[in-house]
Amino acid sequence: MTLDVLTGEQTLLRRAELVSVYREAFTGPPWHESEEAVGAFHDRLTADAGRPGFRAVLATGDAGPCGFGTAWPTTSPFPTERSYGKVLAALGQDGTAHHLVGALEVDELAVAPHARGQGLAGRILDLLCDQRRSWLLTSPKAPDAIRLYERSGWRRVVDDPEVVVFVKPGRAGP
Repeated sequence: MTLDVLTGEQTLLRRAELVSVYREAFTGPPWHESEEAVGAFHDRLTADAGRPGFRAVLATGDAGPCGFGTAWPTTSPFPTERSYGKVLAALGQDGTAHHLVGALEVDELAVAPHARGQGLAGRILDLLCDQRRSWLLTSPKAPDAIRLYERSGWRRVVDDPEVVVFVKPGRAGP
């Protein structure tokens, strides 16, 4: 298994590999994402790769790409699109400023079904975050992901019926 840390530019060159893993990981349970959602991820990835501080980790095994993670530092003001509004409502301005702004935001973490159960998600997450202060959110409908984060030392700061937010302390900055 090879894990490559990628810049935004390198991620765009390998975008098809990340999209294929996304499709494998998220079109099945518990997510059941559509092909339209896979296309939306492709477009988001294209935009996100241009963010300042963007980084990705791509895992490749004998059968090809099998996992990835993407992240970037959260800027101020705290965003409100996608699920950010729910996080802001739960934590408030002070909570988001304290826990999330300036921290590395893990946007996506995906492992193809055939590569699960081998510790790959944790390895990707560790390399992606590189001991930096980090945060992520997930759905309460993803108990396997929640167990991974808890086992890996992440701490819940939001436990809501729609979103669960975890933080991990670490060093600041790149």
